[in-house]
Parts: sequence; structure tokens; C-alpha cells
Amino acid sequence: MSVRVLILEDDPLIALDLQSIVEGEGHEVVDVCPSVAAARARLRAERDFAGLDFALLDVDLLDGKSFEVASDLAARGVPFAFVSGSIPGDVPESLRKARFVAKPYREDAILGALSESV
Repeated sequence: MSVRVLILEDDPLIALDLQSIVEGEGHEVVDVCPSVAAARARLRAERDFAGLDFALLDVDLLDGKSFEVASDLAARGVPFAFVSGSIPGDVPESLRKARFVAKPYREDAILGALSESV
């Protein structure tokens, strides 16, 4: 089953690597957003979230933390994983049920997070 994935990552090389991992498994990347603002705009444009199955979210981006985006996804029942160099304890308690993949990550950790959404 193919999963439609949103990537929120401000480092272009990491974003490209995540996209390659996702697409290499036959999944579709619906968008790569380099900022919290871009991700929120993308999610507002897709109000029903019907075209989104999963998200990979960096925690620390140039324009802030991704916690608002994560909360929006959680409220709509869209699963996500944090992919971050931060520590899991930095994540607000309300979002700690989400998978946390530490950077530097291994490909199998990203694929494991994705497989939980299928």
C-alpha cells in the first residue's frame, strides 16, 4: 500500500535523503516544506487532509518548532514522526506518543515509522 507523505525539513540535503527513502519504498511525497509557515499553508490548502497519510517532521526549523504542525496533524488523525537532532524530552507531552527518530537517522528507522502508518 502506497503512503502519501509530507516532509517538513529545512536542510535541503536531509529533505532530499528523506524523499529518496520514502519514494524508494514506492510511497509518494506530496510536498517537501522547508519551514513551519510553508507546512501550515500546505495543510490549510488541503483542509480535509484526504490526500495525506503521514508526515515526517523536523522539530527545529528556521522559523520555529514544528509542534503547531504536529498538533494540527494529530487533531485530524494524520500520523507523523519527528525526525530531529533535538531530544525527545523537548517534545510537548501532548505529542510524545508520536514516533521520534533521532538524527543522524538510519534508513530502517524512517521505514519503520512509515510502516506503522500503513
